[in-house]
Amino acid sequence: MYEQELVKVIEPIKKTTITRMNRGKKWKYGYDKEHDIIVISKTGKIGEILEIQNLRIALPLVPVQVHRLPKNKWEKIKQPLELSKLKSIFDWRSYPEELKPKWYDYIDEEFKRREEGFWFLNNNKPTYITGTHYMYLQWSKIDVGAPNFREANRLFYIFWEACKADDRCYGICYLKNRRSGFSFMSSAETVNLATLASDSRYGILSKTGNDAKKMFTDKVVPISVNYPFFFKPIQDGMDRPKSELAYRVPASKFTRKKITANEKQENLVGLDTTIDWKNTGDNSYDGEKLNLLVHDESGKWERPDNILNNWRVTKTCLRLGARIVGKCMMGSTSNALEKGGNNFKKLYNASDVTKRNRNGQTKSGLYSLFIPMEWNYEGFIDEYGHPVFDSPDHDVLGPDGELIDYGIIEHWQNEAEGLKDDQDALNEFYRQFPRTEEHAFRDETRNSIFNLVRIYDQIDYNEGTKPGISKGNFQWVNGIKDTQVIFYPDTNGRFNISWTPPLHLQNKIITKNGIKYPGNEHMGAFGCDSYDISGTVDGRGSNGALHGLTKFSMEDAPPNQFFLEYVARPQTAEIFFEDVLMSLVFYGMPILAENNKPRLLYYLRRRGYRGYSMNRPDKIWNKLSTTEKEIGGIPNSSEDIKQAHAAAIEMYIQQHVGDIGGGNWGNMYFNRTLNDWAKFDINKRTKFDASISSGLAIMACNRNLYAPNAKIEKKKLSLNFGRYSNNGASSKLIKN
Repeated sequence: MYEQELVKVIEPIKKTTITRMNRGKKWKYGYDKEHDIIVISKTGKIGEILEIQNLRIALPLVPVQVHRLPKNKWEKIKQPLELSKLKSIFDWRSYPEELKPKWYDYIDEEFKRREEGFWFLNNNKPTYITGTHYMYLQWSKIDVGAPNFREANRLFYIFWEACKADDRCYGICYLKNRRSGFSFMSSAETVNLATLASDSRYGILSKTGNDAKKMFTDKVVPISVNYPFFFKPIQDGMDRPKSELAYRVPASKFTRKKITANEKQENLVGLDTTIDWKNTGDNSYDGEKLNLLVHDESGKWERPDNILNNWRVTKTCLRLGARIVGKCMMGSTSNALEKGGNNFKKLYNASDVTKRNRNGQTKSGLYSLFIPMEWNYEGFIDEYGHPVFDSPDHDVLGPDGELIDYGIIEHWQNEAEGLKDDQDALNEFYRQFPRTEEHAFRDETRNSIFNLVRIYDQIDYNEGTKPGISKGNFQWVNGIKDTQVIFYPDTNGRFNISWTPPLHLQNKIITKNGIKYPGNEHMGAFGCDSYDISGTVDGRGSNGALHGLTKFSMEDAPPNQFFLEYVARPQTAEIFFEDVLMSLVFYGMPILAENNKPRLLYYLRRRGYRGYSMNRPDKIWNKLSTTEKEIGGIPNSSEDIKQAHAAAIEMYIQQHVGDIGGGNWGNMYFNRTLNDWAKFDINKRTKFDASISSGLAIMACNRNLYAPNAKIEKKKLSLNFGRYSNNGASSKLIKN
């Protein structure tokens, strides 16, 4: 059975507190710092609190009376026929005065729903949709007519409302599947907001200027045209403009005749608000003030256009000083990483709500949201808008009355299985219809030198089973160096750990002639890609990487398992060196590190841990250089070493990654490293820190494979001793 993890109901606040605050209608729309929730209720009362992608959102309290629609599910409510004939405010002005009062309550109720949202019974369950979602469902015309209600879209709009309510947030970065409806939903929101605000500007960007224009002309404009007259402001220019939709009073042309006749001009009031689009570029909308920026197809900006650069520019359009005055609605599937996907991935990762600065903002200012494809795939949504995850054991109907006889999970798996022989086609399918974030950013495979089927199978297995990985750091007991090391969990820790040795094997050290050696060398080893300089001129620099790998032993340890992953660049190189040292001491295992960046190895020697630094396995002691004898390690400059390193990873993947037969799977649980292997380019090794260190760990655990032929050929010595035959009565000399 499928277990959804997209949304859950939480109870972070005492019920008595909620009741007391509700009684006084004291809940204010926006971020509530005291309770760390975002209130999207505008009634002063809250009910359920949802957690969507780590964002805690308080919904309005269920009203006493919930609207029951005729079919016990969402359906568009028909506009009264008399009002549907009125196309503008001018038609309303000419409408008989005595007939107007009968429509006042109806119009007021529509404005209330637009503002506060709408409650209706969906299969007898009270269901809340935001005002924006209501405007989309009830008053927005899309390519198929009226939109269907979908639970996925409900959650999207709730999350978006929280982004609007939170004054720390610049908007949403939405990672989606194909045909999820984002373009229409963002177009509907653009029109919804623009027809309410005065003296405002709303902008649209897409992967190309033509795409932005098409979104404007084919989606935004038709939605605006089809609004009821009471929501439709006075519009200037053409009914269906190509570049700008202007809600303002048209300029009045004065003629000599009008002036002579002293005609009085009608005093009309317009919003003076515009919606337009821009060509794609790093500086689009630079220097302009925007109330809303729609970023469509932001994961498909290809060189020279760069979504990261554009966001750095347009972000300033949404603020006045430190105050955020506008929001961004960004959404996309992802291209392959080299075709714009990598920049979008960086922006998405920088929008994680769990990682905030001291101002309470994410690195990008946006809030990331990913809705798995199984929530929003056409043909597998029932009549109540809910996804059909598993194959049903009873009749389930879709919105149009069609029978849904099997689940989306089975359908998706069948599609993926049929593409197993074409990895690029499979990865494209994953990007278009991702079930995980890993799927969404799956890269092309043309340049990979490793078995990508095994790598990606392992990634999918890890995503599905979620093996236990602990984040944390190491520290010396009581802060006293060179004693014992302990591991302590920390969600912001630099280490990922999948296994720790039993207590009696931790901190196991052997001392010989005053030199410390690892006590668990028979159990495994570490590989390391170090760095020497704490900072770089551009502030970027490569990460330090450390990997621990077990090998087969008689101890209580899982064989051939990567148990530690560390890919980070602490503030100073010394912090990294100490992190490495504490790992070695805690596990009691040696390390094979690159010696072309020798500071780490000199650090270990200076601290008395030279015995932990392995010598290069491809040379005997007498063939080592003076430096290699002094500190150990292995160079990365030799072509033979490069090839051996890549072959080591290839061997490990083939034997211990993915489906290894007999219903068993590999126990390589670190997806970051797996993805690094998938992208590894032997000609650009310096970009792949995780691959370098993990490959060295494999070589360290299999050093016997790289040992040189150390046998000395021994020549037979002739000592010229005579040899005799003892046949017969007397011995005789054997002549050569």
